[in-house]
Amino acid sequence: MDVEFEVPAAAAAAVANGLGGVEASAAPLSAEQLDVEAYAAQYLGRTRLPRLLFIAERCGVESIELDALRMAHDEARNREDTQLYRDASHRINGRLGPLYRYDQGWVDSVNRRAEQRKEKLENELNGYRTNLIKESIRMGYNDIGDFYYGHGHLSEAFKSYIRTRDYCTTSKHVVQMCMHVILVSIQLGQFAHVTNYVSKAEQTPDELDPVVVAKLRAAAGLAYLETKKYKLAARKFLETGPELGNNYSEVMAPQDVAVYGALCALASFDRSDIKSKVIDNSSFCNFLELVPEVRELVNDFYSSRYGSCLEHLERLKPNFLLDIYLHEHLESLYKDIRHKAIIQYTLPFISVDLNTMADAFKTPVAMLEKELAALITEKKIKARIDSHNKILYARHADQRSATFQRALQTGNEFERDVKAMFLRANLMKHDFNQRSGQRKM
Repeated sequence: MDVEFEVPAAAAAAVANGLGGVEASAAPLSAEQLDVEAYAAQYLGRTRLPRLLFIAERCGVESIELDALRMAHDEARNREDTQLYRDASHRINGRLGPLYRYDQGWVDSVNRRAEQRKEKLENELNGYRTNLIKESIRMGYNDIGDFYYGHGHLSEAFKSYIRTRDYCTTSKHVVQMCMHVILVSIQLGQFAHVTNYVSKAEQTPDELDPVVVAKLRAAAGLAYLETKKYKLAARKFLETGPELGNNYSEVMAPQDVAVYGALCALASFDRSDIKSKVIDNSSFCNFLELVPEVRELVNDFYSSRYGSCLEHLERLKPNFLLDIYLHEHLESLYKDIRHKAIIQYTLPFISVDLNTMADAFKTPVAMLEKELAALITEKKIKARIDSHNKILYARHADQRSATFQRALQTGNEFERDVKAMFLRANLMKHDFNQRSGQRKM
């Protein structure tokens, strides 16, 4: 008996949100699954701190949590970032011994020195503004922006960097201002500013340095990822040149470009684009080589080894969930990738045995049947399910009828063209044509 599934909208949404075992919370990690020190070594500058604190909050394993907090504590103390130092110390809560207890005296000392430094920079800037020397004013605002950024006052740093805009006299100055604003905006989570200032930097008349171009592409990709425009994000990451290397470690590592670009491409590109823009893209392959597991899952997906691809994804999922930018998009990306795999698997066939398909996807038949039902309801697959015999039948167009229709249309067009030719020939034969200059008054 053929049964066409009519799944209620609420049920279909519930199925779609729970596909493939993707759950909202991360499973606890084992200590071997994440080397915190090696992870942190990929990054430079202030980005290390929020990343380490994020891992400590989300990992669910005390040994990893304490490693991350210890490193965040030391990094904050070295950078004299009292806000994140306070955060790390309070989270440690005495679990790492007396050396990692909160030191109010050190905080007060750092704040006093910072206040003196800020006062000196502001006095210098006021002197520059009095003398109306544009280049000195620009550098003064940059110095104050660097000061605020170094001490974790990101909103103030953003304002200072923006103020240099009126004092930029060359394209190089404009690009430098844009890069500063992009860096701070990323850490503030203001990705609309990132997109705007990437465009502003790209529109400067002078040719940009390849490293700067690569940084702008990576930043734009991250902005599109954060706004859930996965196809645009994939394009930007795939266009990022190998010149990026480790030159943008204050924002992301080259391994991140590989992961973000591959997942966004698998979720949004069709099969031909995956081949031409990912697998055959020599520049992006340089990034993929840094993450062999991601390279393998891309090749598995293109080669229709969907079970292996999904296994790779599930194995990498705990680490992906600890990425400060990727974690909130992982559910959507995994769901889209799985849906695409199911759709591509069914496309070439008139009928599919659900038991065979379940083996290929390493999924119970009942769960696969529900997923297929949801995709049929959403009109992503044109098919019907024989629930009793566990067979999926494709709804292909009636090729015989379509062929007849095309033949009739071709015949009608031929008849119309022949009549038009005869009419023209008769008009010319009887001289029923109008020549210029022969009009009668």
